[in-house]
Amino acid sequence: MTGSEGALAPDAVLLISRLLLGAIFLWSGFGKLTALSGFTAGMEAAGVPMAGVMAPLGAAAEFLGGLALILGAWTRLAALALVVFTVVATLIAHRFWAVAPEQAQMQTIQFMKNLAIVGGLFALVSAGGGRYGVDGFRQGRRESW
Repeated sequence: MTGSEGALAPDAVLLISRLLLGAIFLWSGFGKLTALSGFTAGMEAAGVPMAGVMAPLGAAAEFLGGLALILGAWTRLAALALVVFTVVATLIAHRFWAVAPEQAQMQTIQFMKNLAIVGGLFALVSAGGGRYGVDGFRQGRRESW
């Protein structure tokens, strides 16, 4: 094989990336929205200021950002917003350096997982969502005018 024979097309790879990254945010955001009082209590326990305001905003941002990635709508903006969300959430919830030794390994794993997710999100910020999504449809429509 030479060149790109047998390779996945870049737009298909971007679609798969959006679906896989978006799924974790959609699922987790939905869970937080449907159990908002528990999420708020957890944020209060973590010392987050204005947890009663921040919890619904964070849960909505997570859910809507995940949905936007899955649909390929405002992909770069959604990915950038999810970078901010993930960094803040990681620094609140996965402080491996500040937990009991028996929790440190799991929190380190969660911290590193979130770093990997941020890397994938930055790739979408750079590349966009590809043509298999709302952004690609809108781009194609503009080019046809």
